[in-house]
Amino acid sequence: MTTTPAAETAEVGETDPTHPAPSDGTRAGSDSGPTGTAPSEAPEVPDEAPDGGVPDPAAPVDSRDDGDRASDDADDAPGAPPEVISDQASDTSEGDDLEVTAVIRLPARPISPPAAEAPEAGDASDGEIDTTTEMRLPSAPLRPTPESTKPKPTEPERTGPGLAGSVAAEGGTAEQRPRGRVVATSSPLPETPEAAPEAVAPADHRSPEKATPAAARPSRMTTVMRSAAVWLPTLLTIEGLIMYVLALRVAPGPLRGVDVTKIDALGLISAMPVTAFAAILLMLVAFFVTIAQNTDRKFLLLFQIAAITFALHGASALISDEARFPTAYVHAGFVEYINRTGESSAILDARLAWPGFFALVAFVTKAAGVTDLSTIMRWTPLLSNLLYLLPFVLILRQVVATTRARWFAALLFVIVQWIGQDYFSSQGFTYAIYLAFVAIVLRWFGKVEPRDKPMPAKGRVRRLLARLDGLTPGELPHSTGVYDRVIMLIVLIGLFGTATASHQITPFMMLGALSGLILLRRSSLSWALPFFLGLIVLSWISYQTVTFWSGHIDQLFGGLGRILQNLQSNTGDRIDGSDPRHALVLMARLGICGVILALASVGLLRRLRRGVGDRAALLLLCIPVLALGLQNYGGEIGLRIYLFALPGACILAAYAFFPNLPAGTEDAPEETVPIRRRNIRFNPELTRRISLLLAAGCAMALAMVFLVARYGNEQFERVSASEVAAMHHIYDHDDPSARVLYLTPVLGPEVTPIIPWGERDFDKISYEQALVNPDPTRISAVIDKLRASPPNTYLVATRAQAGYLQLNHGYPDDWAPRFRAALDASKELKRVFNGEDAAVYTLKSFPEGTEIPERGVPLGGSDPTSPWTPVGLVALGVTWIALFTYQVFLLRGRERGNRARRRILFIAVPAFVLALAVIAERFIVIGYQLQ
Repeated sequence: MTTTPAAETAEVGETDPTHPAPSDGTRAGSDSGPTGTAPSEAPEVPDEAPDGGVPDPAAPVDSRDDGDRASDDADDAPGAPPEVISDQASDTSEGDDLEVTAVIRLPARPISPPAAEAPEAGDASDGEIDTTTEMRLPSAPLRPTPESTKPKPTEPERTGPGLAGSVAAEGGTAEQRPRGRVVATSSPLPETPEAAPEAVAPADHRSPEKATPAAARPSRMTTVMRSAAVWLPTLLTIEGLIMYVLALRVAPGPLRGVDVTKIDALGLISAMPVTAFAAILLMLVAFFVTIAQNTDRKFLLLFQIAAITFALHGASALISDEARFPTAYVHAGFVEYINRTGESSAILDARLAWPGFFALVAFVTKAAGVTDLSTIMRWTPLLSNLLYLLPFVLILRQVVATTRARWFAALLFVIVQWIGQDYFSSQGFTYAIYLAFVAIVLRWFGKVEPRDKPMPAKGRVRRLLARLDGLTPGELPHSTGVYDRVIMLIVLIGLFGTATASHQITPFMMLGALSGLILLRRSSLSWALPFFLGLIVLSWISYQTVTFWSGHIDQLFGGLGRILQNLQSNTGDRIDGSDPRHALVLMARLGICGVILALASVGLLRRLRRGVGDRAALLLLCIPVLALGLQNYGGEIGLRIYLFALPGACILAAYAFFPNLPAGTEDAPEETVPIRRRNIRFNPELTRRISLLLAAGCAMALAMVFLVARYGNEQFERVSASEVAAMHHIYDHDDPSARVLYLTPVLGPEVTPIIPWGERDFDKISYEQALVNPDPTRISAVIDKLRASPPNTYLVATRAQAGYLQLNHGYPDDWAPRFRAALDASKELKRVFNGEDAAVYTLKSFPEGTEIPERGVPLGGSDPTSPWTPVGLVALGVTWIALFTYQVFLLRGRERGNRARRRILFIAVPAFVLALAVIAERFIVIGYQLQ
């Protein structure tokens, strides 16, 4: 027979005018054999088309495959035997498509056939039909083909017992269903509730029976619980944040509040309530719940890290109304002096030879009308650490790592930064500049191109270097326009100049990082920029800090090469002589340093096993160590080295737990795994979960140790309101000048006052040392010092000074009250201020004829110079212009302007040599002649 268009388009279970349904009430089966052919009456089926369909010139184009067409022909053929197919999944395609068979079993329903089509006697169905629908769908997502979108003839009225099972179960008409093979068979199946579909259409439009209601939708609670992964981390973070604030700010009581009188040698941790620790752990759990989802939820993760930063670095601001660190007050005094006089004098203090930070704050506060810096100083540690996160996250975006590794590195950066240089200081300000400088170099001037010429594999060292050179870069390449890079080059120079004018060490760290990235071929910048920036540092020291180093040349260069001595003064010497309990604080600090370095080593090795070379991170870790050979920096060079090594150390330490490359990279469609010589391989999902748990445990442990390392010196680093009031009393009586005596166990040039000193009138008040004895009743040395001083000389006795003497020099625990009692009992002294934590004393009467000096510290005088200074200034200007022009030409392309670059070098090199010669001449003439 001939297949008509109506037969081609008829659906399974439809009634076709040319082939009516059998009178016995059963449906015709479908022939779905492997070949997809119909009975002999059907025309010969041509070869399968590329899309799986069979074009038929006598019928409208159909997107179904040859199996569907054969099934339709079989339905049209009278007497075709039914086929019963069970649930199965088979691969019957010639390509890679997987044909999936889904069997939907519909319960038997009574059918009311027309009178003319009443079932015959003996029919097993008795008016009830059980329908099984089989759907074979390809595994890949299907798209409509052009043939399926063409209009088709109007289909005949669909009446018949099989319509409900074939159409409703398939989810639409033939034009709406995906390409596949659908077979409906009649098979007696037991009626079970589980076998019913979610939505069933009426078996026959003439049947009085209504359709069964759709399955009940999930309840609101079920929907909320299913979306817990979205809202639960945010809720836990907010809950932990609120709990932490309440735990520290409310009045002291059981499980809440902080009683500062209970702070002992372990610091703030000894007075913190248990609820505060629970809140920190809760926020950490929320963070790891978020990264366990393995999705880059940037805003949520930034919020969670900011909340953890607030908890760890904002604790002091929550429990105290005064700024932490006594040194912060002298920095506020520098700002007040610049605002009042409009100048900076290194004679007052060597730090004013680098006045960039203080001048900037003075300008901003004066323009804003701010006169009291106490609130700014109080919250500066928290604000500084939040500011550090921005450039560090930008650095993390330039490394090739998974989402978990990047955000875990950011978390580590927060919980191991216990140094305490983030207070109101030049170091805290320039550290943010350092991070921004490195981020710009990696982001706008990054380079990961392989070596132009392969290194010859001759010799053991060269073979090792060649192997390392063949590793996959651990940094991402990035290219921008020439104009963008020129702008960012100017920004780099501006940042470096600001750091040079603000701090002594930070510019050298920036210069080392830049030079190392160029040397390791991780920056497209040329060597012209390091020479340009290095000349800025040398010229600033030579021309702008003469007051600091003239006559004290040994203080500037005396620490060169003394690596072991500088290391000892920054490690072992800090533990010797300490209180046994306070020694735990110092050991905790060294322990954090050791743990982060050990994790960085493990992370580096794990990345090497994966064939990844993290040159930038390793460089950022190692470059600061070179500062050990420069200077002792008052015994604090070790703290600065740790601070500047943290970015690289945290990145590598994160690789200790998450070393894989991210999924979807060019190298691998999934996270990379190491090449193993053995065939032993653990389940990747299991290892990822274990790594996540280990990382969470490590972070929680480090966070608890952080509280000990960071706030272990609260007995003398915390400033109380009465101590500030005692100093304000002196400021009110310092006209025309005054002297302040602070307590010290030894006399020396590097003893820092443990009082909130210098906040005002820094040029009017001189700060001198007063030697005290471990026996608090022996105060003769203090009285002798007061006698030898002019009027307006005050002795300040504070709780913080006593705490420093007890913890670091072994003074008795009751030294402070006994010392103040001895001062009160002295007949030669009088107490002019009395507070809970501080008292101010002076002599009852000074010797006759003594007068108050006009000014505490003499000012004035011009800086010395040398004969070649004008020549050197001209050479500096010529060198900077030439080197900057040379670098701009290179940014345009190394193939362009070769002749112009050579001409520039002919000018830059001689000018550079002349500028260096004048700088050396100034050090020799000024430094040694005035010594």
